[in-house]
Amino acid sequence: MPIIAPSLLAANFLRLEDECRMINESKADWLHLDVMDGRFVPNISFGLPVIQQIRKATDKVCDVHLMIEEPERYAEAFKKAGADRLIVHLEACRHLHRNIQQIKSLGMKAVVALNPHSPADLLCDVLQDLDGVLVMSVNPGFGGQEFIPHTFQKIRNLRRMIHDRGLDTLIEIDGGVTLENAASLVKSGADVLVAGNTVFSSPDPKATIYALKYVD
Repeated sequence: MPIIAPSLLAANFLRLEDECRMINESKADWLHLDVMDGRFVPNISFGLPVIQQIRKATDKVCDVHLMIEEPERYAEAFKKAGADRLIVHLEACRHLHRNIQQIKSLGMKAVVALNPHSPADLLCDVLQDLDGVLVMSVNPGFGGQEFIPHTFQKIRNLRRMIHDRGLDTLIEIDGGVTLENAASLVKSGADVLVAGNTVFSSPDPKATIYALKYVD
């Protein structure tokens, strides 16, 4: 049974309190929060003040995804804002091991994200230090993109690496997750499904979250 993490980026920002209430009442496990700086990715989303308010409005795990340059400069601030899990991109970190240790020292779960062009093998020397790996199944920066099929093979590669080392590292998938591909993602080895448009564009978001949670 996968962990479901609706992505707030696709929510109605005029009704964030209502959207958080819906998530609280749903079968969602986490709330995924995308922070974009307009440098690492070609878009700007939201930052610390919004996350501080979201933290007050939900008791779900706050899964904060930093699509930003120099994430080490802001890790402590995101911890104070309410992040439970902090995701940094391999491609944005010159000293990735140091970034991971910083996140863990602040009391958060440490997760590293891989862009579509980055192979799973790049994490072989830090995998044992991670609580999760986020696989980008679209190019980061915008919601509503089409799922990249090669993601399935990357998930299988990661699952093999995790299994061979006897680790309990979670595999998280972000981008283009739908009711149609959710079962295949889980069968390939995914533990966490991040879903934005699939949830928030649904006429019945709670029913959609339920369907993702109990996907066959």
